Amino acid sequence: MKKVCTKLFILFAAFALTAMPAAANANAVTSAKEPVPGAQGQQQTASLDLAPSARSAVLMDADSGTVIYEKDSNVKLPPASITKVMTMLLIMEALDDGKIKLTDKVPTSEYAASMGGSQIFLEPGEEMTVDEMLKGIAMASGNDASVAMAEKLAGSEQQFVVMMNEKAQQLGLQNTHFANCNGLPAADHYTSAHDIAVMSRELLKHSEITKYTGSYQDYLRKSSEKPFWLVNTNKLVRFYSGADGLKTGFTNEAKFCLTATAKRDNLRVIAVVMGEPNTKTRNAEVSQMLDFTFAQYTTHPIFKEGDTMGTIKVEKGAVREIPLVAKHPYSILLKKGAATQDIRYELQIDQPLKAPVAIGQSIGKLVVYQGDQVVKEFPVDAPQSIDKAGWFKLLKRSFGGLFS
Repeated sequence: MKKVCTKLFILFAAFALTAMPAAANANAVTSAKEPVPGAQGQQQTASLDLAPSARSAVLMDADSGTVIYEKDSNVKLPPASITKVMTMLLIMEALDDGKIKLTDKVPTSEYAASMGGSQIFLEPGEEMTVDEMLKGIAMASGNDASVAMAEKLAGSEQQFVVMMNEKAQQLGLQNTHFANCNGLPAADHYTSAHDIAVMSRELLKHSEITKYTGSYQDYLRKSSEKPFWLVNTNKLVRFYSGADGLKTGFTNEAKFCLTATAKRDNLRVIAVVMGEPNTKTRNAEVSQMLDFTFAQYTTHPIFKEGDTMGTIKVEKGAVREIPLVAKHPYSILLKKGAATQDIRYELQIDQPLKAPVAIGQSIGKLVVYQGDQVVKEFPVDAPQSIDKAGWFKLLKRSFGGLFS
């Protein structure tokens, strides 16, 4: 009897040791996904294959960055013309920073005009405005227009690619490296569905971009002898309700790719697929991903674009405090029907915040709670640069404090 008990104990111990790694791994996978308030059916969502034909896919809420669905989303793959999401992002940032204007003329070099693949047939020496070049990139996926803008902003495509990779690092993109600005096949040029979604989310913070990516047709050189009719390569902007971007891609290596965005009510969604077999399947699976989100989820606003979020005090700054205004919407993703009465937020600014402060510098975070649980944390950046106050101004403040 004693021998039988001993054998049973050994068998039980062996079984427990075998099961432990699997249980630990299961916990790791579960904790990797950000919780969606009220998402009791999240395990069911994880088991759905919304993009069965895609090599890789991801579905993301644009405002919060919450991942709703993913399939091999961190695999490094060739992105084809979806590369131009990063190109457009750097263009929009340059416009915001005042480095260029939409009316600026952009010359076409012989190198830019020599690009093959999708193009707007720029000729060497031809000039178009930044506005026209953006149309050519966003709608017609112009490889020539992309290079012309890269040269305008950085002096050369090579230097612009350095800027692209620096921006990728700033965004924390771990599976991305660019070798050109247009997505033509090249060694060491890759990204992932997840990284594309992050890039797309960043681009959509510049809300005016959808004026270009959401247009179905337009003209270039309309008043010239050679008018060029633009038709958006992303057919969803015409046929899917609420779709207004973002970028298609195709090469023999990458197959058919798409980063799409659609907005209904206050919910904006980003759907990315890579390696689809054809355009029909690509568009159908992206539509299915978007349909699923709009049917299952809603959004709870925290701040709308332009809302005052609070006031920032700056020690020894040229100004003592500045208002913090929402540059884009802040919201959290909810399952439809989820409770909202216990959702609250806190603006947590780094203390003490001392001058000098650079524009875009991380200065704290916006923390959203449901009850006592942290639902989402948004980084908060300085809205403007703040120089250190001179000694005379600081002296005046000190005396003012004594007599106030």
